[in-house]
Amino acid sequence: MNEFFNLYRHGFIRVAVAVPEVRVADPAFNATHTIQLAEEAAAQRAVLTLFPELGISAYTNEDLFHQQALLESTEREIKRLLRETSFLDSILVVGAPVLVDSSLYNCGLVLHRGQILGIVPKTYLPNYREFYEGRHFRSPDTTTRNTIEYCGQEEIPFGTDLLFNVRNIPNFIFALELCEDLWVPAPPSSFAALAGATVIANLTATNLTIGKADYRNALVSNQSARCLCGYLYSAAGPGESTTDLAWDGQALIYEAGECLSKSSRFDLESRLTLSEIDLDKLVMERTRQNSFSENARVLSEHQRFRTVHCDIQLTDGELLLTRHYPRFPFVPSGEKDRDRSCYDAYNIQVHGLVKRLQYTKSETIIIGISGGLDSTQSLLVAAKAADMLGWPRERIRAYTMPGFATSSRTKENAWRLIKALGVYGEELDIRPACNLMLSDIGHPASGGTGDYDVTYENIQAGQRTSTLFRLANMHKGMVLGTGDLSELALGWTTYGVGDHMSHYNVNGSVPKTLIQYLLRWQTVPGRVDEDTRNVLLDILSTEISPELVPGKSDEDQPSQRTEDFIGPYELQDFHIYYTTRYGFRPSKVAFLAYNAWHNKEQGSWPDIPEEKRNQYTIGEIKHWLEIFVRRFFARSQFKRSVMPDGPKVGSGGSLSPRGDWRAPSDSEATPWLEDLSRIPEN
Repeated sequence: MNEFFNLYRHGFIRVAVAVPEVRVADPAFNATHTIQLAEEAAAQRAVLTLFPELGISAYTNEDLFHQQALLESTEREIKRLLRETSFLDSILVVGAPVLVDSSLYNCGLVLHRGQILGIVPKTYLPNYREFYEGRHFRSPDTTTRNTIEYCGQEEIPFGTDLLFNVRNIPNFIFALELCEDLWVPAPPSSFAALAGATVIANLTATNLTIGKADYRNALVSNQSARCLCGYLYSAAGPGESTTDLAWDGQALIYEAGECLSKSSRFDLESRLTLSEIDLDKLVMERTRQNSFSENARVLSEHQRFRTVHCDIQLTDGELLLTRHYPRFPFVPSGEKDRDRSCYDAYNIQVHGLVKRLQYTKSETIIIGISGGLDSTQSLLVAAKAADMLGWPRERIRAYTMPGFATSSRTKENAWRLIKALGVYGEELDIRPACNLMLSDIGHPASGGTGDYDVTYENIQAGQRTSTLFRLANMHKGMVLGTGDLSELALGWTTYGVGDHMSHYNVNGSVPKTLIQYLLRWQTVPGRVDEDTRNVLLDILSTEISPELVPGKSDEDQPSQRTEDFIGPYELQDFHIYYTTRYGFRPSKVAFLAYNAWHNKEQGSWPDIPEEKRNQYTIGEIKHWLEIFVRRFFARSQFKRSVMPDGPKVGSGGSLSPRGDWRAPSDSEATPWLEDLSRIPEN
């Protein structure tokens, strides 16, 4: 089972971008540094290593490119490079000038175990401002050759129409483009991606001017996002001629718009930058985004591709990810990003509610307040919506409805919040009505037996919701829902007449972990008054509980802990995100969770005190993931199939049948449970 902990078994590849030190017109020196970095990348178990444009000869040779000595030396050193890297389990992409039928081409060469798999010439040669490539190189349109001989090897595929397929790594198909190719309106990589390439490798020189580094990042980010691909970018660095230009040696690795890794710049020595690309993620995104395949169909006649096949020896044993997977995928760890996300989420909720109130012409908002996280967030949203509509806050009618297990702390906090926000408040004790129903149906608990089963719990949840709907009738109002996305995913809602139902639910696509941060975000001075801030902080420190089964005493914390039954929300939200957003199999979700959660000392955390930072073993992850899989796939879709309206908040998705998630209410969980068996216990 040790192979479970190997990234190559979960749809990842480790890639490297190398920026070697070079000397102008010294291929021997350059090849030596290329070999050193290639060996280092292979030792780090990267399967693809990218080098800069014309890196074997150096880029800044100008008219020296027309000297036989330089061209012949370059070819000799590539032969040496092939010999000395022939034992490496890594594909190398290097840049060199290649002479074909008296025409010189600026090329990327794909090398593996002593063989040249293919050679790709640069499509667009810049010949403006500081660039004079048209003086030295020719466009690939000037040759009809499909194969060439080079370095003593014959029938080498040559052209801009090459895809490289690593057959024993599913979905690993890569293509090359060179520098300026990315800067044109329709880059060659766009067509390569539409033809199936999941990874693009860009050999570039690209001198530096003020602001250009940010522009490069934007280009690579946007192209990887549009093409739903991994994108490697290696720029010329130390040693290039500074006669008129300067070079900063920037290495970038992007995946679908996200920067996975970048190098430092202006180094004087060679540098290697590594990360892992998630091929599964890219393919699943393309599968889901039907416009991608439609674009491929429309443009299929514009360029045909040839495929070069190869296999690579994969590493065995444990190999975890070096890239960081956030523990809280719904919550950015950086303060500025988190602030922006909370601002957007809160205002999406508010404006969604404002529109619904305007349309229904409701005169009041009816909401049940428990003193817990979800109803607190809904009430804050309602207060802001009322303010925007110019309503007096008394038109929000908030009800506390204590039941058999309501704790003194949650009841007190509910009232503190009602008073702090200045909304209408009233207490309705549901216990007499619940006792009557228990008696009417002959439930043992009506005789004081302490038989606290699901019927006992749901009678209370149902009584609360039923009461709220009748209050809405009386006061010409709308029942505002409180249940969140995490509860819907886990089926932790009482169907129909319980907390599952409302007229409109602003929390329906907001996971529990994000609701916690939305509340914390609102405690910043200036957003709410001091009384509201204090009660929000107290609510945030209260145990999450349904408060339906009595404990031994009415103490400070609720007697039931939701997370004892359905698992830690922080971990279940992780499972929810990667299952619903990307459609990953459970074993891959567990692998990601292990990388993110097995060591609390690693990686970044959002604003969480050290004493509340948790870590989980693979056995714990498997246990809670199985509970999620059973509840999500086999037990609770019928609740999501008829969930109330509510606005989609995050890119992590919504479970609304009218939005991101459409699934049968009577499906089985068999494939997911079978895959769970691949996850080890320790």
